[in-house]
Amino acid sequence: MLLILDIFFTVFHIALIMFNLTAWIWPRTRKWHFASLLLTAASWALLGIWYGWGYCPLTDWHWAIKEQRGEINLPNSFIKYYADKITGMDLSPQLVDRITLSCLIAATLASVYVNFIKQHRKRSPATTK
Repeated sequence: MLLILDIFFTVFHIALIMFNLTAWIWPRTRKWHFASLLLTAASWALLGIWYGWGYCPLTDWHWAIKEQRGEINLPNSFIKYYADKITGMDLSPQLVDRITLSCLIAATLASVYVNFIKQHRKRSPATTK
């Protein structure tokens, strides 16, 4: 059962990350994307007040399962864990956090543009001289 939960959290977390990075592209997912980004940012910043900056409950729950499966010395970051696994390197946690935050900011800017700025421009009547 723990293996199934481990796989579930891995797949779900990766899917959520991919959604947060790309769902601004498709009109049908844009509102959900913006809401997901708000929840992610709230988790990182607001829950981060009590649990540390960048806190993610999914990672917390996933790490509890991994620890029950015998994994130790897990990093604070899901992304660092898998970046290290994929590259075979021990990447700097600060570097991974900076890249992760940069990607969240970029996705948020894209989402704000397509959800609010671009929509506002479509609705505004063209000015003629």
